[in-house]
Amino acid sequence: MQQLKAFLQLVRWRNLLIVMLTQWFIWWCVLRPMNSWSNYPVFLNTFHFLLLSLSTLFIAAAGYIINDYFDVKIDLINRPQKVIIERSISSRAGILWHSGLNIAGIAIAVLLAFRLNNYWVPVIQISCSVLLWFYSTTYKRRFVSGNLIVALLTALTILIIPVYEPALQAYIDLRYFLEEGGKVLVNPFGVIAVYAYFAFMLTWMREVVKDMEDFKGDAEDGCITMPIKIGLHRSTRFVQLLGMLAVFPLLVASIRLFRGSWAILGVYLLITVIVPLLLWMWQLPRKATSEHYGTSSRQLKLIMLSGIISLLLYYILQY
Repeated sequence: MQQLKAFLQLVRWRNLLIVMLTQWFIWWCVLRPMNSWSNYPVFLNTFHFLLLSLSTLFIAAAGYIINDYFDVKIDLINRPQKVIIERSISSRAGILWHSGLNIAGIAIAVLLAFRLNNYWVPVIQISCSVLLWFYSTTYKRRFVSGNLIVALLTALTILIIPVYEPALQAYIDLRYFLEEGGKVLVNPFGVIAVYAYFAFMLTWMREVVKDMEDFKGDAEDGCITMPIKIGLHRSTRFVQLLGMLAVFPLLVASIRLFRGSWAILGVYLLITVIVPLLLWMWQLPRKATSEHYGTSSRQLKLIMLSGIISLLLYYILQY
């Protein structure tokens, strides 16, 4: 039981749960209803979606393991109470779990590619696995690039759905709304693109804040993160700039929703995402302690969850 608990902590089961719920909400609320109105058959039925989700979760879990494997020294300084590798789980077992999960994730992707009759799509999972390795060994310790990689990989957990779903690819355009069967519908690909952009920006912000939280341990390990290179003050301003870039398209989307028959969704986004994000940006520079940045990181995760939950409201209003 103790080993199982340590393993779940190692693979960041809460983060994996968020990834799983995000993909499930998008599949259930955006993709699955397309069967009732789209002229294109939906490939990601329940079985295929579960396989895709498992593939994503396995590769993400492997990424968390290899990240902790190479971060033992830093974590002993920043968060010694949370170190798992070499305490509860040996380094050798960690590498074995990392390899096994990666192989399982890529094998599932290959199976899906076979059923889809598209043998190029597993390149994404393979690339993600390789990128996570190099992130943990090299890019995490470099200026900006490490943060960008994590943000990109987070967005890919959403964009992987249209990659494996040919029915969505027919709606890759700039239309906000579609007219199908006498009904006005929100463009499903547009919905997914907005959520992927939102996930990318907020993850980038959160990664910089986490670097601010881990300033001391990263500096002692020779990392060149943004807070170390340009300082905490300038890093805070950069995060606030990213926040404004995240808020602006959400505000535009809310205004467009107000003008249509989607005012309730617009109000929800305003109250639970836009306003909290603005308040979060306002309070970020008020303190410069590890505790404050840790709290800010957790708050940003809650804002991300609020954005994901809005998909349920989208589904209720649309269908």
